[in-house]
Amino acid sequence: MSKLIRGTLILTAATFFSKFLGLIFVIPFEWLVETDEASGGALYSYAYTPYTVFLSISTLGLPLAVSKFVSKYNALGDYVTGRRLLKSGLVVMSISGFFAFLILFSLAEWIATLMVSRGGSNGNSLEDVTMVIRLVSTALIIVPIMSLIRGYFQGFQSMGPTGLSQVVEQVVRIGFILISAFLVMIVFKGEVSTAVGFATFAAFIGAMASLIVLLWYWKRRKPNLNKLLKNSVDHKISLPKMYKELIQYAIPFVAVGLAIPLYQVIDMVTINKALQSGFGYDQAKAESFYAVLQTYSQKLIMIPVSLATGLALTVIPLITTLYTKKDFPVLQSQITKIFEIVLFLTVPAGIGLALLGLPAYSLLFSNNIEIGGMVLSWYAPTAIVFALFTVTAAILQGINRQRFAVYSLMMGIFVKVSLNYLLVANIGIVGAIIGTNLGYLLSIVINVLIIKRYARYRFRPVYKRSILIGMFIGLMVIAVILVKWGVEAIVGTNYNSTFTSLSVLTISVLAGAGVYLYMSHFSGLLQHIFGDRIDRLFKRKKARSN
Repeated sequence: MSKLIRGTLILTAATFFSKFLGLIFVIPFEWLVETDEASGGALYSYAYTPYTVFLSISTLGLPLAVSKFVSKYNALGDYVTGRRLLKSGLVVMSISGFFAFLILFSLAEWIATLMVSRGGSNGNSLEDVTMVIRLVSTALIIVPIMSLIRGYFQGFQSMGPTGLSQVVEQVVRIGFILISAFLVMIVFKGEVSTAVGFATFAAFIGAMASLIVLLWYWKRRKPNLNKLLKNSVDHKISLPKMYKELIQYAIPFVAVGLAIPLYQVIDMVTINKALQSGFGYDQAKAESFYAVLQTYSQKLIMIPVSLATGLALTVIPLITTLYTKKDFPVLQSQITKIFEIVLFLTVPAGIGLALLGLPAYSLLFSNNIEIGGMVLSWYAPTAIVFALFTVTAAILQGINRQRFAVYSLMMGIFVKVSLNYLLVANIGIVGAIIGTNLGYLLSIVINVLIIKRYARYRFRPVYKRSILIGMFIGLMVIAVILVKWGVEAIVGTNYNSTFTSLSVLTISVLAGAGVYLYMSHFSGLLQHIFGDRIDRLFKRKKARSN
C-alpha cells in the first residue's frame, strides 16, 4: 500500500474517530446544558470560535509548515536541518502560545460584546461569555507546542503519533466535559455557565494528555532518529534563512487553517443581530438558531470533512517530496488519487446527510428538532466544499503555490462578509449557509484553475470518475428517497420518537450505502480508487460464505 493511502487511512481513521466522539458527546452535553433560560450550546461556541482563530495565529502555521520543511530536507538527505528547526521551533511556539493566551484572556470581554448585549434580559450574559472565553484561552499555552511536534513527525510521513495523540486528546477532553457537566448540573444543581466553563477548560486538559503521548513517541523513536543524523547531509542553513523559508510556507498555512474559523466568526457576529433585526427575534431565540447551526449541525457535517483533514495532512509532505524530486508523473497520479478519494467519500456523505437531515438530527438531539432538521439538510452539502477547499489548498502548498491559497481564501471571505448579514436578515438562518457555500465555491474554482496552470495537471481522469460517481449517487438518492417513504409509511413521521428516527435513518442509510458501494464495486470504481486490496477483500468474503 502506498504511503499516501496508508498515511491517509491512519489519519482519517483517527480524525474520523475524534470527530465521531465529538458528535457523540454533544448528545448528553446538549441534554445537560440546554435550558429555556440560556443556550449552553451557543455559549460553548462563543468560546471555541475565537479560541480557534487565536490558535491558528499563535501557531503561525508552523506545524504544517514544519511538516513540509522537514519533508523537503529529508528528501535531500538532510536530517540535521529538520532537527535544528524542531529545537528552535519549540521555543518559538512556547512564546507565541503564551502571548496568544494573554491577548485572548485580555480581550475576552470585548469579544463577548460582539455577540451579546450588555445587560441583556435573556439569553447568555456578557459575564458568562467573557468567563468561558478566558477559560478556553488557557489551552493556547500547550496546543502550539503539541502541534509542532505532530508536524515534525508528519515530515517523516509518520502519521501514527498524530493519529494516536488526536484520539487521546479527544477522549480525555470529552471525558472531562461530561463528568464535570454531570457533577455541576445533576449532582450540585449548578448553573449552565459553570458547566460550560468546565467544558471549555477541557481543551487544556485534552492538550496536556496529547502532549504526553507525543513525548512518549519521541522518547521511543529518538534513538532511530539520532541514527539518521549521523549519516545526514548538512546544508548548514542559518536560523534567519531557515525561518525566512519557513515563514514563506507558514503564512498560507495560517490562512487555510483560519478558513473555517473565520467563516464561523462572521456567523458569530452577524447571525444574532441579523435575526433580531430581520425577524424580530429576542436574543434567546436567535441564540437557539445559532447553536443549532454552529454547535450541533457543525459537529455532524465535520465527520465527512475528517477525510479531507487527514488527506491534507498526508498530502503536503508527500507532494512536497515528489515536487522536490521533480517526479512529475507520480505527482500527477497522486493528485488524481487525492481528488478521487475525496469525491468518492465526501459527496455521497454530504448528499445522504442532506436527504436524512431530520431523522439524523432528531435521533441525536432533543431540542429544536424541526429547526435542526431543516438546518442540517441545508448545511450537509457544505461538507463537500469544506473538503474540496482543504484538499485543493493543500495541493497548492505542496507545489509551492501557497500564496494563491491565501488569495482564494480572501476572495471567499469577501463574499461571505458582503452577503452574510443581508442573507440572514432576509431569508433566515439558511442565509448563513448560502453565504458560506458561495464563498467556498469561489475559492475552490480559483484553486482548481491555479493547480491546472502551474502543475500542468489534466483534470480529464477526475472528470470521468466524477461522472461515474455522480451516476451512482443518483441511484443512491433514488434508493434513499424510496426507502425513506416506505419506512415512514410503516412507522410514521413523528420524529420526536426515537424509534421512528432510528428506523428511518438506519434502514435508509443501509439502502443508500448498499446501492452506492455495490455499483462502485460492480463497475470497478472501488478497486480503481482503493487498489486491488479491496478486490481481494471481497473475494475472501465470498470464499468464506461459500
